[in-house]
Amino acid sequence: MTVAGSTRRVNRGRGHSYTLDGQHVAGVTTILSRGLAKPALIDWAGRTTAGYAIDHWAELAELQLSERLRRLERARFDARDTAAVRGTAVHQLAQRLAAGEEIDVAEELVGHVDAYLRFTEEWRPREILVEAPIFSRQFRYAGTLDLVADLADGRRWLLDWKTAGSGVFPDNALQLAAYRYADFYLDPEGIERPLPRIDRAGVVWLRADGYDLVPVNAGADAFELFGHVQELARFADDDRGVWVGEALPAPEQAA
Repeated sequence: MTVAGSTRRVNRGRGHSYTLDGQHVAGVTTILSRGLAKPALIDWAGRTTAGYAIDHWAELAELQLSERLRRLERARFDARDTAAVRGTAVHQLAQRLAAGEEIDVAEELVGHVDAYLRFTEEWRPREILVEAPIFSRQFRYAGTLDLVADLADGRRWLLDWKTAGSGVFPDNALQLAAYRYADFYLDPEGIERPLPRIDRAGVVWLRADGYDLVPVNAGADAFELFGHVQELARFADDDRGVWVGEALPAPEQAA
């Protein structure tokens, strides 16, 4: 028997986790980060760290060596988290503006919010689901989709917001396929509901200078690939002892 409330998204400060039938399950983005090699991300991390060092050279020079190291180690994670927070903030601010509310938008977000509003004017989304937690009992994963909406082209889209400067990558197709083929979502009352029909999937890439709606192939083939990535993520999380034994002593020599 499933206990009421035993399936949920648990918010933890700026992060979150998922519980399915009382047991922890990994989120889609965690699975992709653990199970999928991303050479471009390695290059990005190097550039981000080097850029932080150049931009904060004088400030770093005044710190103890150990503190400098900690700052540089954190630079790429801070940049990643800033992009994630920016995406959420842009969506929330734009929704309030679209509803006629008067708000102050931080200068660094004005361009992104304008891009969002332009997207809504041109594509006229009718929202079906917004930031809905999704779950798969069959494959034991969870996640939070950004948006399901009917757009001006007459199709129902599963959409993900991206505000990072790097744009759209193939693994975004696997992410959206995992959302698309989940078993159910939780409504605001925590009740399990079947996901609506999805016609197309895509990424809305919001930038300070505009936006792009980029379709991705989030069909059955992409979902099958996501399953393979999930297995690799589980392998990466396995204890070393599952696969690697203890060194053997040399055999005794016969007399």
